[in-house]
Amino acid sequence: MTGCAARLKARRGARRRFPASQAVITWPNGRIRPAAAFIQIAKMYSTVTHDIQITVLPEFIPERSDADQATFFWAYTVEIANQGEKTVQLTARHWKITDGNGRLEEVQGPGVVGEQPILKPGETFRYTSGSNLSTPSGIMTGAYHMVDENGVAFEAQIPVFSLDSPFARRVLN
Repeated sequence: MTGCAARLKARRGARRRFPASQAVITWPNGRIRPAAAFIQIAKMYSTVTHDIQITVLPEFIPERSDADQATFFWAYTVEIANQGEKTVQLTARHWKITDGNGRLEEVQGPGVVGEQPILKPGETFRYTSGSNLSTPSGIMTGAYHMVDENGVAFEAQIPVFSLDSPFARRVLN
């Protein structure tokens, strides 16, 4: 069978088989696709507020997600860089997490991942955390409460970033 005929047969509903070593994703409608088909170039989001650059790299985690159970999990890595001339400390966080249905959840608390990092000029702090939603897409944003070496408090904005999974329905206008 030629390559073209094989592709046509596959499109007409023939069961595609994937090697046991290849990760696959099962769509809610039962279609199975190789996970490699969903590898995308990672989207990085960044913003600078008061000389504090915050960069976020979200990543969908299929191993911790289950579309049938409406559980979708993302890890996100945050890098906080002090581009100013004063030492600063991150003292608190305020996250706004919105799922694909518009439901807002706010998370507030001291520091990040159990720490309240102090950043001298030119220093960075990086951590990874996670969030799960009951929808296959959503957005996150927020702010870190910071205090500089003179005791002046300010908010460093976390850029709005998208949580996208292969299960998210795409609609074009």
